[in-house]
Amino acid sequence: MSQFINRKENVVTEAIDGVLAASGGALCRLDGYPHIRVVLRADWDRSKVALVSGGGSGHEPAHIGFVGRGMLTAAVCGDVFASPSVDAILAGILAVTGPAGCLLIVKNYTGDRLNFGLAAERARAYGLNVSMVIVDDDIALPDLPQARGVAGTLFVHKIAGALAESGADLDTVASAARKVISGTHTIGMSLDTCTVPGSPKEHRIPEGHAELGLGIHGEAGVEQVAYSDAKAAVAAMVERLRAAMDDRPHIALLNNLGGTSILEMSVLAHELVHSAIGGRIAHLVGPAPMMTSLDMRGFSISVYPAEKAELELLSRPVALPAWPGVSTIKPVAVLALPDGLTPITPLPSRHEATRQFLLACCNVLIEAEKDLNALDAKSGDGDTGSTLAGAARALIHALDRLPLSDHTQLLRAIGQELSQTMGGSSGVLLAIFFAAAGDGASSGLSIREALKAGLARMQEIGGAQIGDRTMVDALSPALDALDESVGVAAEAARAGADLTATLVRARAGRAAYINAKQLEGHVDPGAEAVARLFEHLARHPSLDAARPAVASAG
Repeated sequence: MSQFINRKENVVTEAIDGVLAASGGALCRLDGYPHIRVVLRADWDRSKVALVSGGGSGHEPAHIGFVGRGMLTAAVCGDVFASPSVDAILAGILAVTGPAGCLLIVKNYTGDRLNFGLAAERARAYGLNVSMVIVDDDIALPDLPQARGVAGTLFVHKIAGALAESGADLDTVASAARKVISGTHTIGMSLDTCTVPGSPKEHRIPEGHAELGLGIHGEAGVEQVAYSDAKAAVAAMVERLRAAMDDRPHIALLNNLGGTSILEMSVLAHELVHSAIGGRIAHLVGPAPMMTSLDMRGFSISVYPAEKAELELLSRPVALPAWPGVSTIKPVAVLALPDGLTPITPLPSRHEATRQFLLACCNVLIEAEKDLNALDAKSGDGDTGSTLAGAARALIHALDRLPLSDHTQLLRAIGQELSQTMGGSSGVLLAIFFAAAGDGASSGLSIREALKAGLARMQEIGGAQIGDRTMVDALSPALDALDESVGVAAEAARAGADLTATLVRARAGRAAYINAKQLEGHVDPGAEAVARLFEHLARHPSLDAARPAVASAG
């Protein structure tokens, strides 16, 4: 898998210098590349307790992203997933430690414990006052004699950093850090392993599964579980966290392990707040990438029963973009829609033939979701099937609220429903289509002519014409042929849809932004959806019992 790096041997030093160049002068580094990679505060004067942390690279923004006033004084960076050397750590300690002393915050991995521990001993031999704390917050593998240190380390950085910045002595800072460590619990989950620069990717987690409790270096977790959705993923993690929590209010840290989208992280935040421990989560840090594992498609949850004084320390602002701050969990606030936007509810009525017809059309779109998404991936962003299926599900849900026995009002009601529930350009264009068709029917046009009026209005606003490689290529000929029979209309729709595969240049819609070679041989997904609808109707003539509704299927 390609990555945006130059040579793997230089990836850490080049990344550090990139951060330093963008820091506005707030950060600097010690000389000694490539073996000594220490980032420190440019404004540090050794007048307070220094905080030094670090470890292997690949966890960015940890650790250099948390170097600054109110958090770390220095970070020592090793190679990717490898502990820094004793000399590098000692250099960092010597560079920042003054009379107030230094606290080393170390994650519980053998290499980090040994190298930071030996560096601390050598620094003490120089006469420096150095303490060390070991973070072991991972609860994934309870049978391990040594629990791993993971994202809960950030609670330690922030609380200890705020105390040190306020002038607290070393014993006070170290004691506070140990208290946080003893009460912090973390567990992670991922859908995939990470990609180490210059190394082949390990495909350990099969498709459709997630790994629970894996480490931040890609180490295997406690088990692989079948993955269904975000709700179940959070529930599996919460089950283990809950056993380690008491009934006090907790602060949670929702950490992106590097490759999870912001959208997904927001869904996970929603699920965490509504989970079995949601009532005990009073505050939240994140969701954000704080201690990552390169590009791992996963996340972790850390919890800590912070007392009032500790919450105040966690909430103190710092000028570090990597620290997202603390938010208070509150109910979602919902305001009424502005005047004029509240939906007008049509007078519902029953008509079983029309109901069955609409259900059939909606089910065709739902069943075609994956196929249409695959087609759209060739010519757009791969969501046409999901957009149409989502609208179809919403329409099924709304059936009992629709005026099924009045096809004129039904057309308008469908347009209104689509304008509220269907996103993208397709949503607004189809809403225009049905609304204009309803207006046409109310003015006395036949259903076929009303639908053609709706199509004309949609083309006027959207700009698509026959040959532009859109749904119009299937819909227009189908409506022209509808007076003959649904079967003839279906043949016309299929011919129009197939024609789009030969039109290598789109002049409207999302495909208009795509290279012509990428479109060649692929049917437009909107046209394919229209063709499938008419073909389904042609195969089920019993649906023709609601002929006006059949016409309104367009």
